[in-house]
Formats: sequence, C-alpha cells, structure tokens
Amino acid sequence: MQDELNTKIIQAAQEVHDLLGGPGLLESVYESALCHELALRKITFQRQVAVPVLYKGKSVRKPLFLDIVIDNKLVIEIKAFNLDTPYYIAQLQTHLHFAGLTSGILINFGKESLKDGIFCVQK
Repeated sequence: MQDELNTKIIQAAQEVHDLLGGPGLLESVYESALCHELALRKITFQRQVAVPVLYKGKSVRKPLFLDIVIDNKLVIEIKAFNLDTPYYIAQLQTHLHFAGLTSGILINFGKESLKDGIFCVQK
C-alpha cells in the first residue's frame, strides 16, 4: 500500500517536472504545482503543516512547517536545489521525528532528471 502511494506521488511529481521543467524555479512554485497535481489525482494532503518542537514536553521554538503531508502518514519535503546534500535527508528525518510519522519522500526539483532528486525515507 505504501509503495503504491509513493508511486502515485512520484508520478505526480514527474508530471510537474515535465511541465514546469527543472531546475530554475523556486521551491514554492514546485510545491504549489505539486499540490495542484495531487488534488487533480484525488490524493488527500495538507500543506505547510505546523509541528511543534518539543523538548521534555515544552515547546522550545516556533513550529517546524512540513511542506506536504499525505493522509497524515507521509511527509513530502520539496527542494529546488541542484546539488545533493545529506542535510536534506537529515532534515526530512527530523521532520518525521517531530511529526511522529515514519515515511517521507524528498523531492528535489532542482535536478535535470527528477529521478536523481527523489529519496524515500523510512524510520
């Protein structure tokens, strides 16, 4: 079931990349287009979901914002940067931790070929 959802999301992202191109646009443009594509495909999502950063039960800073959350179970982190960096994967893993979720997809639209910018993460 999770693999099927991942496939649908990646297909939607590929459609966005094919139509808008990449690299070249801001993350927010790709995020908006991907949200529109997800809605067209009837995939339920929330955008810019606030997640508190708690330390020993106390909020210690302003919340993190998750780019896209699918069905309250999978986080999509959008990037538009042409370099690979382990930081983005670590950032997604941190977001998963604070959100209490176990699955995420990093989609970096900053790559010439989108397949080079997709990383699935399971905690």
